[in-house]
Amino acid sequence: MIASLRGRLAGKQPNRLVVDVNGVGYEVFVPLSTFYRVADVGLEVSLLVHTHVREDSLALYGFGTSFEQQVFERLIGVSGIGPRLALAVLSGIEAGDFVRSVQTGDLARLTAIPGVGKKTAERMVLELKDRLPLAGAAESPAGTEASAAGDALRRDLLSALLNLGYHRPLAEKAVDAALKRVETPTFETVLKQALRELMRG
Repeated sequence: MIASLRGRLAGKQPNRLVVDVNGVGYEVFVPLSTFYRVADVGLEVSLLVHTHVREDSLALYGFGTSFEQQVFERLIGVSGIGPRLALAVLSGIEAGDFVRSVQTGDLARLTAIPGVGKKTAERMVLELKDRLPLAGAAESPAGTEASAAGDALRRDLLSALLNLGYHRPLAEKAVDAALKRVETPTFETVLKQALRELMRG
């Protein structure tokens, strides 16, 4: 089983990457959040991998964080949900938001995900409510007041961009890039930089 891949990014399309590891190209299916998070073609990429084996095929599913991978693996354990639908779920909602929606039984939020109907959403809540990892727990180090303030600023910026109509993964990438560029981050300065990042495409 392949558990992770590190190599040169040889190809990049929404939901699909090609990773060149010592001359061998691995096709890896990814959620949009991972697609927007990885480097540009030609640069090094590192992915956590779930290897899905069936009688007639072997497919690799890649993730930028262990939290997303854990949510994906719980999802494919739900009756009627295969890897492609699980990937679509993680492309349609941020993993932490998905966990919170399942735990609170928010069917309206779950059925807003493309490909998820009411019956599927009800199965998710029934089968996953007590089985999902804590939202963000796998990624969040012990926080300080500074990091908590930074997290709050990032959330506010994301909310502003989402309200302007930008897709979440694209907004996250722009905010993260802006936070790295701005020396003294405030809401206004980082928002202006994030909009510049989005205009650059």
